[in-house]
Amino acid sequence: MLNFLKQVGDYAKETAQAAKFIGQGLSVTFDHMKRRPVTVQYPYEKVIPSERYRGRIHFEFDKCIACEVCVRVCPINLPVVDWEFNRETKKKTLNHYSIDFGVCIFCGNCVEYCPTNCLSMTEEYELASYDRHNLNYDNVALGRLPYKVTEDPMVAPMREFAYLPKGAMDPHDLPKGTQRAGRLPKDILAEIEAEEAKKTPANAAAEEKSSS
Repeated sequence: MLNFLKQVGDYAKETAQAAKFIGQGLSVTFDHMKRRPVTVQYPYEKVIPSERYRGRIHFEFDKCIACEVCVRVCPINLPVVDWEFNRETKKKTLNHYSIDFGVCIFCGNCVEYCPTNCLSMTEEYELASYDRHNLNYDNVALGRLPYKVTEDPMVAPMREFAYLPKGAMDPHDLPKGTQRAGRLPKDILAEIEAEEAKKTPANAAAEEKSSS
């Protein structure tokens, strides 16, 4: 009898604990249901990646000494370093370097441990391809200058997510001219410049009064 009551008590405790965890998960869901949907008009608008974003790896061929530290610290031994030993200079000569981004996990270990800083993380994240073999970048493709959203004249860079207008839940069929809550960086910059222009005459007048 006591064993049966103990089993019932344990079952009740586990049920209460499960209900607690389910309630915690649903609380997050209900909290997001109150928020407005995030809308970025990609590819015409792109969010500027964070400062420490780990995107496509940039490689500088002239700095590499073929030490293969990047290969040893890589969790999957991904970088391929092709080198030969020069008997005259008694140094390694790099012939070829490649990284397969179809397998890379972008952990950044190769960048962190490189002794000559020939590897660096960029902001590029658009690496989609119809053929996975195209994701195997050689030293020429890795040496291509990194792409930045802020330098693309065809894209409107956004420093924060743009939200739909207040009260709107459906991003489709909105009236023309509807302004969203988020603002573009150029609008914020124009507002700051206008405020500084207003302050300049006031400061000049204050200086004249103080001098007189």
